[in-house]
Amino acid sequence: MVRRRSLAFVGVAALVPLVVSAASARAASGSLTVTTLGRHGGKVATTVTVVAVPSAKTYSVKSGKRLSLPSGRYVAMTDIYESATDGLGTDTIGAQVVQVSGSKSVTLDARKGKAVKVSLDTPADVTDPARISAQVCAAGAGNMPSAHSAGGWNDEGALYAIPNSSKLLQFGYLAQWSGNDSYVAVKNSTGIPTSPGGSFKRSKLATVHFSVRSGTQMGPQNYTSLQAAPKVDDCTTDLVARVRDVDAPYSATAHVTPGTWQPRDEVAASDGEGVGFGFPKVRTLAAGQSATQYFGRAVWGPLHDLPILGDRSVTFIPDALIGDPDVGVAGAYLTKETVVLSKGSTTVKKQTLTNWGTGDAEFSGAVRSAGWYRLTVDAHRYRPGITFPTGMLSPRTTLDWYFKADPDKSLVAPVFLTRFLPTGLNSHNQAALNSTTTVDVSAGRGSQGPDLKLTKVTAKSVRVWSSADGGKTWQAATVKHSGSTWQAAVHNPASGAVALRSEVTDAAGDRSVETVYRAYAIG
Repeated sequence: MVRRRSLAFVGVAALVPLVVSAASARAASGSLTVTTLGRHGGKVATTVTVVAVPSAKTYSVKSGKRLSLPSGRYVAMTDIYESATDGLGTDTIGAQVVQVSGSKSVTLDARKGKAVKVSLDTPADVTDPARISAQVCAAGAGNMPSAHSAGGWNDEGALYAIPNSSKLLQFGYLAQWSGNDSYVAVKNSTGIPTSPGGSFKRSKLATVHFSVRSGTQMGPQNYTSLQAAPKVDDCTTDLVARVRDVDAPYSATAHVTPGTWQPRDEVAASDGEGVGFGFPKVRTLAAGQSATQYFGRAVWGPLHDLPILGDRSVTFIPDALIGDPDVGVAGAYLTKETVVLSKGSTTVKKQTLTNWGTGDAEFSGAVRSAGWYRLTVDAHRYRPGITFPTGMLSPRTTLDWYFKADPDKSLVAPVFLTRFLPTGLNSHNQAALNSTTTVDVSAGRGSQGPDLKLTKVTAKSVRVWSSADGGKTWQAATVKHSGSTWQAAVHNPASGAVALRSEVTDAAGDRSVETVYRAYAIG
């Protein structure tokens, strides 16, 4: 059975246009009535999107209803969906460019629609027709056609488009064939072609491998997808191909037309509630090129944001203290953290913060005199209303920064964030019992600003410890320096999980200590 769904769900990256209902259109000097006919000639009720050209002001109106409008040029577009008794309904996408002056009526007639035909030299394991998501866009309404669109999706053979040669329109589609792997093709056209579709060869596609591990996420179900992300926005922007939607861990492969793609990951708890998402960096792929996107690799920790010194204070934004470094800032989870600023034995300020339901959190403590200050952060994952998975990794991270501050100087504190990457873990982020794990360690100073540039600070020494009892006792690891990273040899226990701690110092005596509890598991 074909399920109905509007393409509105794919527009997460696009700007949302101003939509004005028919009842709210004021000071109009004309009107527009759009009638929509099905593939057998009968009237079909639809919702019509009307976009002013070139202002991009957008209206929504039911078919057959009169919409009051100022005189001018408009694009009227819709998806004419017709259900069927066997469940195999049809979609016909159409648009017209209309000059409104006085009372104007137009008809979008699905009988004029041409089937969107796609072909691929599919392997034997692909047995079903391609699933096609398609939309028509008002290309003449600003520089973001995808923000002003109408469309739907259906199986090949049940999706149609009404040809229209106007350069004020674009037509975009994403076709997906599914077997052991996924095969995905996108194509954008100026106007709506008389023969919409295209032919594709597997040998001309690029490949994206997904490696999704378990243990770090706040829910078991991981839905991975690929979103079309052309460098110049067009009518394919934000069209999404589902890759896999099962419990982690798993691997999946998608072969895609060359271009620019946004990998995506959405996480759901056991009850189906969404608890997280990730949008890593966009991938630009050429024909024959292959890339791997990881989700959920241990270790999760702080992703960015260092203390800022200025305005006679130390400011810290605890925005991404526990997150997937393979994803970046968009893969961070909410936390509750206690932040303490002290000088010597004196506590300057202590505050407990969370971003949950409160917007951006910020800590600021006064710097009244020059000297050495200590800023500590104790962050725990925080999401009221859900039960965390048993044995979840990286539930807690602590930071302990020691640095010199001067009330008359503005700079980013000369401290570091550590990235731990254990090698040799399995798909459950587990190391073999009683083994030795090599952990790659990097000491970084992420982007900061926009007003303050990062001062050059070089790590003089890096030390690493591990704990097999939740941080009660610590064992020093052997650390070797190689290029810009360090490798720590961590001896694993017979069961449980391993916590990791690093200490990074520079030549001036600034010190950065980072701890991640339950960094990876033993199994």
